[in-house]
Amino acid sequence: MNHKLGTDQDKKIYTRRQFLKKSLSLMMSGFVFTSIGYLYARFIEPKQLVTTSHVISHPLIPKSFDGVKIVQFSDIHLGHFYDLKRLKRIVRKINELTPDLVVFTGDLIDEPNKYPDTEQIIPILKKIEARLGKFSIYGNHDHGGYGTEIYLDIMNKANFKTLINEHVIIELLDKSKIAIAGLDDMMLGKPNFSAMIKDIPPNTYTIALLHEPDGANMTASFPVHLQLSGHSHGGQIQIPLLGPLVTPPLAVQYYEGFYKINDLTLYVNRGLGTTRLPFRFLSLPELTVFTLKHQKQS
Repeated sequence: MNHKLGTDQDKKIYTRRQFLKKSLSLMMSGFVFTSIGYLYARFIEPKQLVTTSHVISHPLIPKSFDGVKIVQFSDIHLGHFYDLKRLKRIVRKINELTPDLVVFTGDLIDEPNKYPDTEQIIPILKKIEARLGKFSIYGNHDHGGYGTEIYLDIMNKANFKTLINEHVIIELLDKSKIAIAGLDDMMLGKPNFSAMIKDIPPNTYTIALLHEPDGANMTASFPVHLQLSGHSHGGQIQIPLLGPLVTPPLAVQYYEGFYKINDLTLYVNRGLGTTRLPFRFLSLPELTVFTLKHQKQS
């Protein structure tokens, strides 16, 4: 009788030890997984770079623009978490892509009035080569931190044309043309959609640069065919099967990749840097290449 009791007690002790061992194992696995996830999101993914390439076809793209290559970069957020060394690497990569047009869709410096090396940015961005022009727009961080004039001065000296509720016509030797339009920042600027596209000739293929992607709901009311945006960082941190943990204002409805709003095509670039927190998870930094192609009407 005593022997049986001892056996039952031994089983209870063994079961308790097994439970504690499994619990400790799960805790350690969770700790390791969390630590690895933290290290990856903090030190690895933010320093990665992917180049995504897309063909943009439309009947209004002139045949002579076939093969014209546009490179978009966005949301660098120079500052604590993104330095000039990394910016130099981005510029080299852009030039390796041999773009015809380069567009920057806002947020160059995280806090412009606190950034000590603004003059050093100019010669780096100036090295970007694009035979048909380099264009930029304001993001909310470019206006924020008393950065309006700082940003404009940098981009002008780096040979970028900053589009503020205006457009330019890109015309080739055969007089065929497209329009590149740019809106002032929707959060901290003075956006004017009508002024942005005023006097663009009818039936001209028009590309609009807007920092905040949710502005596409308004852009779609105008004769604009492609909108290029940034601002969202792709959410910066995405949860598998659920999507972004959080996105900023005016990047809630559209946050990554292609969308169709009526006749407007929207593309949202995930950007290069980080803001608020120096993490990226399942939202790799991105350069985007668009190759234009005339589409035959059926």
